[in-house]
Amino acid sequence: MGNQKIVVVTDSSACIPQKALEGLNVAVIPLWLMWENDHFRDGVDIDPPAFYRRLRSSKTIPTSSQPTVEEIVTFFRDTVEQENADVLVNVIVSHRISNTFTNVQAAQEQVPELNIRVVDSFSSSAGLALIVLAAARAAADGRTTDEIVAIAEDLRDRVHFLFAVDTLEYLHRGGRIGGAKRLLGTALNIKPLLHFSGGQIEPLLQVRTKRKAIAKMLDVAEERLEGKEMAEAIIPDVDTPQEGDSLVERVRERFGIERVIRSAVSPVVGTHVGPGGVGIAFYAKH
Repeated sequence: MGNQKIVVVTDSSACIPQKALEGLNVAVIPLWLMWENDHFRDGVDIDPPAFYRRLRSSKTIPTSSQPTVEEIVTFFRDTVEQENADVLVNVIVSHRISNTFTNVQAAQEQVPELNIRVVDSFSSSAGLALIVLAAARAAADGRTTDEIVAIAEDLRDRVHFLFAVDTLEYLHRGGRIGGAKRLLGTALNIKPLLHFSGGQIEPLLQVRTKRKAIAKMLDVAEERLEGKEMAEAIIPDVDTPQEGDSLVERVRERFGIERVIRSAVSPVVGTHVGPGGVGIAFYAKH
């Protein structure tokens, strides 16, 4: 049924800027951030600037939590009612770094009367965002539910997400470090270049300076394009907007691409990465 109203649902780790969502039917489930005695809904009760101001001066690091199954069930019902939606296609943060995907599946089972599909993005942040945007554009173009799911699953295997961080401390404390844990204990001035592989965060290489890490990131991006054109890219930053803006210009210049989206990493993702991170998510044209 091509005339069904299909809404794409994702979680707040996707960090998609509002401008990129214009004209698209995307609903965002907020994750939770707990900080001392405060509980915030990610992207609803606290925005990146306020969050990073507090993080830089705080002695404690906040923790994050996925929404409960009950919260997701309520979100599904409210979205169907408010959007008059026939189908909800969920594209969710990798199950290997968050239990959000598991809870979305459990919520789906509790509302069999609703037409809900669930796709594991095997990514997060900007990598997840690219898949969500492709699915939402397909929905806007009148594609069927099966076609939208197929587009999301195809892109999941083609999206690359590389990022440089100032320190592994935050990833380690948050338990999101994956194979990068073997870099712990290396020289403190090492700037690791990380990537998503198999749905989790893995080390790619380590260099001495952030400048070299960013240069290497662009070299790796070029290698992974395998001679093809870059179709689209998102540049996320973690409280380092100047580095993000500079990277946009370098990506446009090097890869001849206009479609580059800038995003500020949401508080829930930022709490695991720490201030000073910058990255690129992209995929090649078919």
